[in-house]
Amino acid sequence: MPIGEEKIGDFLDRLAGRMPAPGGGAAAAVQVAMAAALLGMAARYTTGGDAGNEAAIGGIVTKLDELRAIALRLADADTEAFAAAASAYRLPDSTAQDQAARAAAVTGALINLTWPSAKVISLAAMVVDIGGTLAAASGRNLMAEIAAAAEAARAAVAIARMNIEINLAGITDERASLEMIAETGNAGHIIDRAGQLSDAVREQIRA
Repeated sequence: MPIGEEKIGDFLDRLAGRMPAPGGGAAAAVQVAMAAALLGMAARYTTGGDAGNEAAIGGIVTKLDELRAIALRLADADTEAFAAAASAYRLPDSTAQDQAARAAAVTGALINLTWPSAKVISLAAMVVDIGGTLAAASGRNLMAEIAAAAEAARAAVAIARMNIEINLAGITDERASLEMIAETGNAGHIIDRAGQLSDAVREQIRA
């Protein structure tokens, strides 16, 4: 069953279970989905004003719903990729030919496993950007949700970056490694932006 169709309690039971997946990668994707959902709620309450503003908010709601759906699909993709990686590690390695085939399979599986985390980082960046827009347009009573979304996005990026760094150790494809390193290089900036958004909300609340 897709993670997006599971009851949250069932997903958490699987997350806590003695099984390799879902794990941290899926958790990071779900964090982004929650961030998008929180901002979706804030956007839906940010109504009123002229027709142009209504249209802009409507576009934001649509975008956030899309990001939430994509994030949940990434959670499924991570879970499936982890299972494939585990299978690759179980391949025989008794002969030189077996070892070469296993190494190629492991590298390919790890690349596939790393891409969902890279996409999570990209999604989180979009969520943080939208959060900044909503923070400037929403009322004070929605600031808690916007700050919570920023913190969820920040956690997602930190988790995804760690997953990529762990997987990089087993990837021998230089081009793929460089692409993944580029993604992790963006992560620190996104984490900082999410923290700045959360801090800005806190300052607004205190004012």
